[in-house]
Amino acid sequence: MEIAIAVAEQRSRPNHAADARLAAAGDVRAFERLYRAHVDRVYSLVRRMLGEELADEVTQDVFVRAWQKVDTFRGDAAFGTWLHRLAINVVLGRRRKLAIRRERFLGDAEPVLATMSSDSAAAPQGPEFEAGLRELPDGARRVFVLHDMEGYKHREIAEMLGVTTGTTKAQLHRARMAMRDYVSRVRRYDPRESLRLDATALRSLELFETRGHST
Repeated sequence: MEIAIAVAEQRSRPNHAADARLAAAGDVRAFERLYRAHVDRVYSLVRRMLGEELADEVTQDVFVRAWQKVDTFRGDAAFGTWLHRLAINVVLGRRRKLAIRRERFLGDAEPVLATMSSDSAAAPQGPEFEAGLRELPDGARRVFVLHDMEGYKHREIAEMLGVTTGTTKAQLHRARMAMRDYVSRVRRYDPRESLRLDATALRSLELFETRGHST
């Protein structure tokens, strides 16, 4: 009986690798299934690394790039892992473009898959945590998101960002200190009312602070 249940559960799970193969052959419906299965996580990553203003646009860019490159997916890792790496590359590419535009014009940066909606995923750490995240300097925020929220190792982050592991560790320390300072400021300002950091956010920060520097 248990074996039958396990087999039934296995069959009911979405087969993202199979959908990726179908999408590579031009099956739009298969790609839409992949989109709907992964858009919340991609949106969350993009929003945390680039901010709310660019989140929708860059999320769509990620899936446009995924559609263009889905035939390169070989199945060596899970499709979600492949897509996540691709999303980080798109985000970093956009950050480089924004930096160049700011340098040249001292201004700001400016629909594919228009029929698909990228509704934002609810932030698991709560609005106060997200507010603290937005206050972080760009470099520290990138490392904090990739390490403490997405689970990448310092070596992997260093390769993605083109920096040393010493730099990523320093940025992570800076981010954690800034987040802890934010928690303290929020508590001092109004420890009882609506600005109090919620319990979920506090648990998240306590977990981050006890992790140490993974390599």
